[in-house]
Amino acid sequence: MSEKQLPHLVFGGQVKDPQTLEFVDLNKVDIVGIFPSYNEAECAWRSVSQANVDDAMTKYVIAHLHRLLEPEV
Repeated sequence: MSEKQLPHLVFGGQVKDPQTLEFVDLNKVDIVGIFPSYNEAECAWRSVSQANVDDAMTKYVIAHLHRLLEPEV
């Protein structure tokens, strides 16, 4: 039996302030991808975050798409 798909989106880019999620230019946000589980999204997030570790103004996040699609779940 396969697990229920819980899609997660990994995205990021240049932020105005590293304490917030206000992006400098939403047209330049990097969409890393949509992943079927949190674990897979976290692996992608760690990889892209590590690649940008020297740039404090670049921030990547994981969005729980399944919570937007089915808020009661």
